[in-house]
Amino acid sequence: MTMQVVHQLPPPVLRDRLARLPAVEGITGCKKSTLYELMRAGKFPKPVRLGARTVAWPESAVHQWVQDRIAESQAAQVKGGAQ
Repeated sequence: MTMQVVHQLPPPVLRDRLARLPAVEGITGCKKSTLYELMRAGKFPKPVRLGARTVAWPESAVHQWVQDRIAESQAAQVKGGAQ
């Protein structure tokens, strides 16, 4: 007996939001100058251009950056405490 697929469900759509600079500053605790310095150094996600003079960052990328900083800090504390 063989089964026949009548229809397939489309893959779930991942929903992300775009955060403007004030929200990104609030999420990260960093000010504009620090964020742009980090971006130039390749250490912070680049924004998405929304218009000629408007950019925003995917919230998921900003939150991931924060989580990575927390993980780095915790790893350094564990490493420093093990000495």
